[in-house]
Amino acid sequence: METKDRILIGAEELFFKYGIKSITMDDIAKHLGISKKTIYQFYSDKNEIVEKLMVQRMQTNECEFKQIANESANVIEEVFAMMKHMGVMFSQMNPNLFYDLQKYHPRSWKLFKQFKEECIERMVEDSVKRGIEQGLVREDINTKIIARLRMEEVEMGFNAQAFPPDKFKIVDVQLALLDHFLHGICTIKGHKLINKHKQVTEDE
Repeated sequence: METKDRILIGAEELFFKYGIKSITMDDIAKHLGISKKTIYQFYSDKNEIVEKLMVQRMQTNECEFKQIANESANVIEEVFAMMKHMGVMFSQMNPNLFYDLQKYHPRSWKLFKQFKEECIERMVEDSVKRGIEQGLVREDINTKIIARLRMEEVEMGFNAQAFPPDKFKIVDVQLALLDHFLHGICTIKGHKLINKHKQVTEDE
């Protein structure tokens, strides 16, 4: 593995564990057992490392989300697979990571928002349209509005004022919002499939 890639991997491990703000270039160098000078041969500062990691993470997430969509038999199965994937991803993150990103690394946060709006929003809209075709999502849904709503829910879940990290876990918030979204758009047929996945029995 090339040194520049090792630096990114090591930095991400520290950011996920401790957040971004508290980690210095010295911490990254010590974590990797290399000199700070070596890091500066590849990256000008921590901002550049964060930005490179953001681009890399977005590309990875896009591939993973597309794979989940392609391998799912229907939109309900897709959302439950997505919830499982998100649960693993968010459970590994320090709750301050997104707050640090938004406050101290605005360029990287802008990249995240662009990715969310231009890529993820389109994928959500496509999934909702498939759900309508499958009879699992209500036909009266405005797919563009619902896709935008879903994106706003995701961002709200990272809002430390709405969901203080000392009171709420990011993973619990995001999964609750996604579950609420799914129940709101589905038909009776869709709700029955949701209950089947959850192994829940309800009186009609």
